[in-house]
Amino acid sequence: MKATTFKTIVITVSPQGETHLETKGFAGAECRRASQFLETALGAASQEQLTAEFHQATSATEAQLRQIS
Repeated sequence: MKATTFKTIVITVSPQGETHLETKGFAGAECRRASQFLETALGAASQEQLTAEFHQATSATEAQLRQIS
């Protein structure tokens, strides 16, 4: 039986009005697609920090592609 992973987008707004957007439970670039509308609404990003989930999913996808080739 597969465990259920919830996909969540957390938005934090500081007292100074700075926003921080964090995605959880998304695989690879799926997080960027899911949060695109929020990034557009909040304005230009000052920085981006990719999580281990992003890189693990990317590595798994690359490995699958190599097996097909």
